Amino acid sequence: MAGPLQGLKVVEMMGTGPVAFCGMMLADMGAEVLRICRPGTQHQATDVMGRGRSNLELDMRAPGAAEQAQAIIAAADVLIEGFRPGVMERLGLAPEPCMARNPRLVYARMSGWGQTGPLSKAAGHDINFIALSGALHGIGRSGEAPVPPLNLVGFGGGAMVLVFGIMAALYERSSSGKGQMIDAAITDGTALLSAMPYGAKAAGTLSNERGENVLDGGAHFYDTYVCADGRYVAVGAIEPQFYALLRQHCGIADDPAFDDQLDRARWPELKVRLQAVFRTKTRDEWCSLLEGSDACFSPVLDWDEAPLHPHNQARGTFYSEGGVVQPMPAPRFSRTAAGRPLAVGAVSAEKVLRGWGVAQQVVG
Repeated sequence: MAGPLQGLKVVEMMGTGPVAFCGMMLADMGAEVLRICRPGTQHQATDVMGRGRSNLELDMRAPGAAEQAQAIIAAADVLIEGFRPGVMERLGLAPEPCMARNPRLVYARMSGWGQTGPLSKAAGHDINFIALSGALHGIGRSGEAPVPPLNLVGFGGGAMVLVFGIMAALYERSSSGKGQMIDAAITDGTALLSAMPYGAKAAGTLSNERGENVLDGGAHFYDTYVCADGRYVAVGAIEPQFYALLRQHCGIADDPAFDDQLDRARWPELKVRLQAVFRTKTRDEWCSLLEGSDACFSPVLDWDEAPLHPHNQARGTFYSEGGVVQPMPAPRFSRTAAGRPLAVGAVSAEKVLRGWGVAQQVVG
């Protein structure tokens, strides 16, 4: 598979969450990613985030396993691990010996709380990490408990800072010739994703009250609405000209109640009135009126509908591999475009290791 990262050699200590997502993104862009996993690990075609890897089963508790892993890591550009702090050290794969053997190694560590701090060794999941960053507090309806946003916020925040950190370290290495260790935390990544809300809070335009702000469902012009058929649409007509178009297409252009768009005191009433409007037609009928206009409108699609939408089909946003529908690699490049990622296990570990110059007896 081609791609802008062709020739980059990555070792991924198999895990879940942001580490797996990071490995997928690197593999999507053409990197050779070798995933070290436990013996007997089942690799399923439905493991979308595991695509594009070679899988090497290695019992890290067995005698000589650490030396075998170190020999492989010595031939790599990047190592990714997502264990709790201290686990890699117990496995004999601490940063110091690995980087002493391979000074150009980018040793990327991913954890929920980070490598340091009072919570660093505590268990947790996405919901816990985003709660600590402040992001979870802002998601949900007024007067109700915060709503877990699937695992998208923390997962995305952690994975993106991990990938970005790796790319930054590789760029710096091109001039210094030296690798370095990266400490990526989901809490840090989620906080970083929250830069805009924190700026709005400092500016006095964001309230701590959930569901009462422009972007959290408080505004009538930025929310979801149920239609006559029970399906939903989303509107995000923030700018005055887009708001005017929304009013026009919804038949409320002449209703003076909607004139003062930013009167927060009227938002609850206007949401009720706009909901009544959307209940008069089915979702598809609203799509025929609004989709593609500057009214900032879209249907709310489920997991089955999204891959079939004409826009997603035109861009090839999704593809099917072995009957598993999944997202295509992103972003797009003009010269080094990546093709469809290979399925799990499509390339043998031995082939990758030979290409890396690692002696076969190391993993035999």
